[in-house]
Amino acid sequence: MTTATLPPDLDAELSALLGAEGWRTDAATRQAHGSDDSRRHAMPAGVALPRDRDQVAAIVRACRRHRVPLVARGAGTGTAAAAVPFGGGIVVSFARMNRILQLRPDDRCAVVEPGVVNGDLQQALQPLGLFWPPDPSSFETCTIGGNLACNAGGPRAVKYGATRDNVLGLVAVTGRGELVRCGGPRTKDATGYDLTHLIVGSEGTLALIVEATLRLQPLYRDAASATAA
Repeated sequence: MTTATLPPDLDAELSALLGAEGWRTDAATRQAHGSDDSRRHAMPAGVALPRDRDQVAAIVRACRRHRVPLVARGAGTGTAAAAVPFGGGIVVSFARMNRILQLRPDDRCAVVEPGVVNGDLQQALQPLGLFWPPDPSSFETCTIGGNLACNAGGPRAVKYGATRDNVLGLVAVTGRGELVRCGGPRTKDATGYDLTHLIVGSEGTLALIVEATLRLQPLYRDAASATAA
């Protein structure tokens, strides 16, 4: 599959929007972004690496206008092929949207971009005596965006719940390329529909998450493990 399968106007538009580092059509990059840990593979026609939410919205609008499918990608650690693209479509990688925007210990919340690695966030929170509960086995390499997309869990889910139970709010881009904000840094919020919990776990089919406000917990002083047979 080559970029010849993309509408020329779309190729030019994304190149102008993202620059050479943000719009990749070389074979090596496309090959590397064609699979996740499911081992399934499909060759995308291009890989977009936005730096901010406005670029994500512009990418979605452009692809919608040209009727080209796209799929979001975090670190590619998922095993269910959710990040495997449509052949000839576009991969939107959030690798460059990896900023921790706010750490708010008094409010027990953090605001992050989707490309932040779970393990990096945990390290940043540790000096504050806090942690984010979701702890999938791939926490050292998986991204917050990926955790949100698949509603990841882990051993701590027994006490704290899965990812959906540890998110306070989201900013996301809809299929029309519009930004929506749902939820926020509040423990109790009964206003309107609960779009936050609806989007978490939707694997990018409802919207692309570009920012998340996460619920934090106090770091426990002691930890122990036990097994039973």
